[in-house]
Amino acid sequence: MILIASIVGGLVALVAIVWIVGMSLPQNHTATRTIRLKQTPDSVWQAITDHAGQTQWRAELKKAERLPDVNGHEVWKEYNSMGEMVVETVEFIPPRRLVGKIGPGLPFGGTWTYEITPEASGCALKITEDGEVYNPIFRLVGKFMDPTASMTAYMTGLAKKKFGEEPAFL
Repeated sequence: MILIASIVGGLVALVAIVWIVGMSLPQNHTATRTIRLKQTPDSVWQAITDHAGQTQWRAELKKAERLPDVNGHEVWKEYNSMGEMVVETVEFIPPRRLVGKIGPGLPFGGTWTYEITPEASGCALKITEDGEVYNPIFRLVGKFMDPTASMTAYMTGLAKKKFGEEPAFL
């Protein structure tokens, strides 16, 4: 009985320590990644705004479903390997800038800002994540993960699977 109480007490103490350390970390973060593509800005714009078609080149995306607009903004529900996520398009300036905001009900939130810049041999796509992690335990776990991993996977799929070119990250 004492052994079980000690184990339970130790687990409770461990969770409390993780929670306290997580609370000391900032809730907000910013991460950026840029890739150079041998495509026109219009081609890249078409790819990043065709949510349903992204299942062809985003490995983690199983399905994308159009939902009713919110405040005049396009809304999509993505079904991916980690569950479901609602994304509202809060800024839409073709073919230069797109901002998607992650919907409510998740332990994290924020926006992804896509910026397309024309270049002599194609264009550059820059994605900036302005994220928020509400759960202190997830904040601590996130400290041990690459903050650009999702952007890297997205851009690699775009370059390789959609356009058939090797990723050229800047």
